[in-house]
Amino acid sequence: MTRQHCSPLFIGSGITEAARLMALDNQSGADSVSEADIQGWVQRHPGCLPVAEIDPMFVEPVPICTELRTPAGSIDNFMVTASGLPVLVECKLWRNPEARREVVGQILDYAKELSRWSSADLQRAVKERLGLEGNPLLARVREVHPGVDEIQFNDALTHNLRRGRFLLLIVGDGIREGVEAIAEYLHDHVSLHFTLGLVELPVYEMPNGIGRLVVPRVLAHTKLVTRNVVALPDGLSLAIEDSQEAAIDAEVDPDRAALMQERLDFWSHFLQQLRLTDPEQQIPKASRKGWLGFMLPAPNGSSWLTVYRDLYKGEVGIFLSSNRNTAGEYAMETIAENWAEVRGALGGNAKLTEKDGRPRIIEEHRFAPLSDPQVQAKAFAWLADRLNAFVNVLRPLVRSAAADYELKRD
Repeated sequence: MTRQHCSPLFIGSGITEAARLMALDNQSGADSVSEADIQGWVQRHPGCLPVAEIDPMFVEPVPICTELRTPAGSIDNFMVTASGLPVLVECKLWRNPEARREVVGQILDYAKELSRWSSADLQRAVKERLGLEGNPLLARVREVHPGVDEIQFNDALTHNLRRGRFLLLIVGDGIREGVEAIAEYLHDHVSLHFTLGLVELPVYEMPNGIGRLVVPRVLAHTKLVTRNVVALPDGLSLAIEDSQEAAIDAEVDPDRAALMQERLDFWSHFLQQLRLTDPEQQIPKASRKGWLGFMLPAPNGSSWLTVYRDLYKGEVGIFLSSNRNTAGEYAMETIAENWAEVRGALGGNAKLTEKDGRPRIIEEHRFAPLSDPQVQAKAFAWLADRLNAFVNVLRPLVRSAAADYELKRD
């Protein structure tokens, strides 16, 4: 069922008839709401953010500054708690479909950049932004919490920065249908320990021009995304991140390092020319693996399209993937049950097969040798065209089936 919100009513003292408040739109005009408006409200009135509902660890954040500059871009609103927990806010209007897809990657890039900073780095950036001497970061925290110890605060702040322990808030005037599935964008950032919240901040005009009413709503939030570090007995290994794997491979196995770099170059070139017509489809970053994952709108990242290449066969292809016993698997089974209709919509040479007792929707094509630049260009063109078709056809089917799955569970 689609979430619905009704406009609030104003019931004044001695007024017999309630007045329905009119929402300010985000279009151009005198009564429009801009991203700068939202940014200013958040900076001046941080209590408008329903932080406690998203992650109680971050309650009562202190607004430090707007437009904090980082190598990844400027953070709309930067805040920090008295316990040294950073809060990053990205304010966005949703009239631009591209913004819906890019805002999540944007705020995650900010978080990734800050995870490389120390408290001294952050203090310097805040000092430069505000144009103040001394330590304005600590000074602003002490304005609200006078008893904060400087050494403990700096140590905690550095620790939280390095761990990526952030609250990331995306705040919009009216988040449209489909944007609530943005949790599918998070799978490439599990090295950070962040909580992400999606907050709708609709604005209403009060009667007789006496002011504006802001009604914050939490549309979605993640659970804490963590990564555990464990000690392993001799002879056992643990999967590690691409960047770490590349650095280790370069030391112990130059041939493998060269292969991983070649994969990265291959996918980078492919993504540079990829154009998808669905504005909300996540585009992953280039990988050092033999495949890419394009997440689909099912809960907990349980459905995705795997785009792969087999260098030795000279083959590239796409297939629908899912986790077992999830909404994603239910969606895959539902699509398989309606294969005749789906097959016609997909076109090409897509086929329904079976693997490990589960349906498998796949399409592949051989282009040998893939190392030849001209052959590779043809493979990219084919793969981009077929991926676009898979996204356009399967994405809405997965969303619909996943919704049915959730209703059955309820």
